[in-house]
Amino acid sequence: MTEIREAVGPADLALVRAVRHAVFVVEQNVPEELEYDDLDATAVHLLAVADDGAALGTGRLIHGADALKLTGVDGRVLLGRLAVHRAARGTGLGAELVRAIERAARERGAVELELHAQVQALGFYERLGYAAEGPVYQDAGIDHRTMTRVL
Repeated sequence: MTEIREAVGPADLALVRAVRHAVFVVEQNVPEELEYDDLDATAVHLLAVADDGAALGTGRLIHGADALKLTGVDGRVLLGRLAVHRAARGTGLGAELVRAIERAARERGAVELELHAQVQALGFYERLGYAAEGPVYQDAGIDHRTMTRVL
């Protein structure tokens, strides 16, 4: 059984950081200085944990003034840093995290969600109702595309 909850307090945030480190920094070779940013301080972080307390996945929601500044669209928020430990991939946990972030976005009054998907994950997000927009671009040396979904 897996619980998905908002990360609160230093212990939860350490688990969030550990998942992101394992997936992005170690597996995908994203430089640490690019992985962690000032937006982490104001974002809502979702955390998936197993019954034994092991962190399995995470994602963040950027909302409010930060989202408006980044998207330029009122009512649009950003889903980012979605990461699932290798052992939990293929279990549906990634989709559950996306849906949990969408719920958190709706609770904060969002009407649309934007994300910056790695090109290899486009199909995953398309199956969840997201549509790609614009050209492919590089972020941390990885091909990405912007995707959106009306909530």
